[in-house]
This record gives sequence, C-alpha cells and structure tokens, in this order.
Amino acid sequence: MTTRSAPRIQLVPDMPICQQDLPLDWYQEEFRPYAEEYLALPDRKPETVLPWMDRRIHPALDALGPGVVLLAHYYMGGEIVKLVERYGGHIADSYQLALQAVRHPEKKIFVESAVHFMAEAIAILASDDQQVWITNPKSGCTMEMMAKDFMIEPAFEDLVATYGDDILVVAYMNTSGRVKALAGRTGGAVCTSSNAKRVVGWALEQGRKVLFVPDRHLGEVVAGWTGVSPDDLFFWEGGTAGAAMTVAGLSASDRARLDRSKMVLWGSYCGVHTVFTPAHVEWWRARGFRVLVHPECPKVVVDVADGAGSTSYLWDAVEQAPRGAKLAIATEGHFVRNAREQAALRGVEVVNVADIPDPAFRSMGCGCATMSRNDPPHLVAMLDLLAKGTPPDLNRVFAGDSVSETTGARERLGDAERAAVVRDARRSLERMIEITERR
Repeated sequence: MTTRSAPRIQLVPDMPICQQDLPLDWYQEEFRPYAEEYLALPDRKPETVLPWMDRRIHPALDALGPGVVLLAHYYMGGEIVKLVERYGGHIADSYQLALQAVRHPEKKIFVESAVHFMAEAIAILASDDQQVWITNPKSGCTMEMMAKDFMIEPAFEDLVATYGDDILVVAYMNTSGRVKALAGRTGGAVCTSSNAKRVVGWALEQGRKVLFVPDRHLGEVVAGWTGVSPDDLFFWEGGTAGAAMTVAGLSASDRARLDRSKMVLWGSYCGVHTVFTPAHVEWWRARGFRVLVHPECPKVVVDVADGAGSTSYLWDAVEQAPRGAKLAIATEGHFVRNAREQAALRGVEVVNVADIPDPAFRSMGCGCATMSRNDPPHLVAMLDLLAKGTPPDLNRVFAGDSVSETTGARERLGDAERAAVVRDARRSLERMIEITERR
C-alpha cells in the first residue's frame, strides 16, 4: 500500500462527520444493534463519534491482525473518507482499488466502504487465500443499474451475430463482473476514467468495432480524445430499452450508421454528472474560478471546461493548488464537499459547479445517494463481526455476485459459472493493467 506522510483527509474539531443518518430499517439485521448505538449519540462531531468507534474498531483490528486493510473510494460520504484513513485504511480511485489484492498479496482481508462493483473487481483479481468484504452490499451505482448483464447481453449477442469477431468490448469499471467478462470474451479490456483514453486508444488500434459500456458520455468524451469523429459513433439505448433494441429493428439510416461506426456506445449515464451544463462552467469562470470536470459529464461540458479527469486528477488538483486559488469542480457532491473542507484548511477556495445561487440553474443536492450508503455503524459492525468470526454472508463478495440495490437480495453463481466469470473478467482487468502500466 502506498504510504503517505499525512492523511489526505484531516479531522478537525467541530467538523461534522455525517451529512445524514440512515433510517434504522435500512440496516441489515446483524448491523442494527450498532446502528441503534450510533443513532443514540448526541451529535456527529469527531469528539463524540470517534470514541464510540474506537471502542469497537481498535480491538477488532488488533484481533484481525496486519492482514486486514480498509478501503474507500473518494465518492463515499464524508463520514467514511474522513474515518477510513484514521484506522490505517486508504482512499483511492477505482483503478487503485481494483489493484489492491494483486499488489498486496500479504493482505488477506479487504474491507471496502464503496460500491459493490468496486469490491467485486478486487475479488476477481484476488487469490484464493484473500477475502473481500463490503460494509453495505446495497451500495450501488445508478449508471451500473442501467447496464446489468441481463440488459447488455441481448444487445451483445445481437451485435456478435451481426458482426462476428469484429466486436470488441471495453467495459467501464462501473459494471459488474459478469459484464467485465463479456469484455474478456472478446479480447477487450476494462477501463476507468483515469485510463479510458489509453485503453480506448488501444482498442481502436485493433481495427475492430468497439462496444463501449456503460457510460455514453464518457464514451463520447473519450472518442473525441482519441480522434473518433462524431459520425463514427452509434448510440445504443441503455437499460431495458437497450435490451429490447435489435439490429434488425433499426431504420435503414441507423443501420448504415451502425455499420460504419467505430464505436457503439451503450446509453447509460451517471445522473449526478448529467446535471452540469456549459452555462454552469461559464458562470464560475466569469467569477475567476478554474473549472475542472469529471469526464462522465456530457461532452459539451468537458469541451468548455479548463480541465477534465478522474477523481484522482481532481483531488490532486485540489491538493496541489496554491494558496488563494479558486477551483470549481463538477463531480459527485460528497467528493466536492470533502475537497472544499480540506482545501479551506490551506487557503484554497473550492466550490461545486452546480451550486449556483440562481434559480435558473439546476442544483445537484447532496450527491450520489446509492454510493453513499456506507456510514460509521456499517464500518464498525463489519469489523466487529469479522473479529468475532460471525460476519454476515451477504457482505462477502465473490466474482459474479449480483445484489439488488433496493432489496439486498443476492444471486450467487455456482462454482463452474463463477470460475468462467473470473477467467474472462480477470482477462479484461489484466489487459487494462497491462495497457495502463505500459511505458
């Protein structure tokens, strides 16, 4: 694990840890006693929450030993990213999270406070003696919810029936292991926002028709970055509409466009990032702010921004900004809130691009609700139950697992089916790593 001289998130007195408490009935049964204790605390400040967490977490970590590691993504609610590093854990983007088991074979238990597909990516690359656990299996992604395997597979099979081996799948990290396996089956690769340009560039060099799933906006942005003309893109519907769409059902003009296309873009998207518009960017720039955006934003927003990149790119920009700098960031709300708090400690002003005090502009609210379903009681309960040897099976993550973000119901594959998912999804992840690490 990369060590740092100081945590990236600093806890200071009177800094609220939680933005919002979850209702008690949102916790799985085994976690409710911990949630009841937490909800009974008088406030959410560090001097109140930390002693309660310490009483459970420090003994649990001592019992589990040095083979356990805590992980969180930048997008998680402020309560988690402010706390994971306190207990020796690490905050990272989806690429770095995926590599944890591979790069740290000495770690045997990974406890992730992030979304399910991120934990599953670790599990796909993990060895047999490594375990992956997620603090809340219902923590999901709206983009991924419109790109389930049962939605994409009919379109994939139709395209393969039409174009044969010409189809090469590039699967964004925000997909299940089952979808990543489709990429592996075609000799394709996974990508993240930090390496999408490099991976898609590699895919286009193969001279095949690239099916990019699931984010149409990132796909369109990266197509522009790699020199693909808008005329060489075909937009396939997302969600259940995409599952029902067929090549045979296309109009003559659409079929001609599909035939000549270099990239076919699945029509899913991130509801958070589609809030932003070019008018948002211009409003902040006119007030002296440098505007940085995530490439899941619509291409028209990326094109007018001062810079675009992954969560690591955005966080590094905040950390490296000189005192007095003014940054407007277009990405998930929890990320920007944490960046604003940390930047203020160094005399840097950070704002959310969507937070314009004018009713003519649409705001984004608190951020991604499905990604932020992890909180202190989830982390405390998971570690305490692991230490006691009684962790809920629902929280164990295996490749190929499919978990409902609404009910928590899980579909787990049999050994043979799981082995096939691991084989093909691992190929696509390893190809991503090879392309990304290539010098």
